[in-house]
Amino acid sequence: MMNNIQKYRFVCTLTFGDIYGQIIVWLITITVSLASALALMGARRPIYALATVGLIILLSLPFLLFAFVTTLLNHIELAPIEAGTKTEPIPGNVSQQKPAEVTS
Repeated sequence: MMNNIQKYRFVCTLTFGDIYGQIIVWLITITVSLASALALMGARRPIYALATVGLIILLSLPFLLFAFVTTLLNHIELAPIEAGTKTEPIPGNVSQQKPAEVTS
């Protein structure tokens, strides 16, 4: 099984522009919930304001998580490697750090 997976190249093509719209929608959701909380703060029971913010955030989190995960999964590619081709790391994805060395 492990020998078969070595015949494929794992590539993630996700960029910030792919999730930019989702982040904007999330910020709008937070702004609307805070605005509604401020509007309800003048009511007799300000606990409603806190409950409104909590409810909006709690109900929107699963949708946000689903959107992020599906966007990520749509940008993951497994490209087959042809026999005899030498694979080189993609520029920019290679860490410049050196492994830790043990000192005695």
